[in-house]
Amino acid sequence: MKKPKLTLSKPKSNVVQDKDSKLFNFVNMLLLLLFTLLIVVPIWNVVISSFASSEALAKGDFVFLPAELSLDNYRSVFSDTTIWSALWISVSKTVLGVLAHTLFCAIMAYALSKQSLKGRPLYATLGIITMFFSGGMIPTYLLIKSLGLLNSFWVYVLPALFSYYDVIILMNFFRDVPASLEESAKIDGASDWKIFTRIFVPLSKPALATIAMYHGVWQWNDFMTAKLYVTNKALYPLQMKLYEIIVQSQAASSQGLTAAVAIDTTSKGIQLATIVVTSVPILLIYPLLQRHFISGMMLGAVKE
Repeated sequence: MKKPKLTLSKPKSNVVQDKDSKLFNFVNMLLLLLFTLLIVVPIWNVVISSFASSEALAKGDFVFLPAELSLDNYRSVFSDTTIWSALWISVSKTVLGVLAHTLFCAIMAYALSKQSLKGRPLYATLGIITMFFSGGMIPTYLLIKSLGLLNSFWVYVLPALFSYYDVIILMNFFRDVPASLEESAKIDGASDWKIFTRIFVPLSKPALATIAMYHGVWQWNDFMTAKLYVTNKALYPLQMKLYEIIVQSQAASSQGLTAAVAIDTTSKGIQLATIVVTSVPILLIYPLLQRHFISGMMLGAVKE
């Protein structure tokens, strides 16, 4: 007699679960695809429009590829001598601003993370107040003026040194550093500064990279500081230069003349090219900090 073959069948619950998971994955992928298209298509349209000729921009009948490509917009952008000085100001204020802001917040966070600090509750209360209240635009302008920072490069760096929100992030990270490391360093005769630079800073690279990335993006995109406190065009950053191009474009289009249409089309192309130029540096820097940035974003997400 032949032995009957044994066949194993999946339980009905597992079959239903597999169908539900497949349906969920399909819907999830569809939503992510739509969300990606909503992001990628406008960005692609801006980039490809910056390479379009003035005639193609005037028609505006394309989404993915214009009828005629041209580098005239980028030639106009880079032929303007002020764009290079604006680029230098943007790079300088971003680099110095990020280094100064990150170092200043890290030093404050290291001090406030110590329970033995005298007056710590008062300092924490004053810091929390700055997160919800400010003096306002006019008092801030008068303060900047009294400090002699009007039409000064340091107006981009010094007022942005402190952010209590960043201090809280670093302070919580410093608290997670094992106390035994600090105690052993003090036994070996290390000072507080050496403990901070040799132990806490190397162990806090993810948090420091996250804060540097956030502040760097803010510094690069900031134009209100220049608009409020700087009248010397030699100190204008790229974002202020872009703002000027937009204002000129709007002024030309409001004239309602045939010549104004050509001016407006040219200004729009230069505007789009300037947007691409101002965005490229951040897009190049982000992959270098992505690993630390993701690690910093996950701080406190998992408790052991």
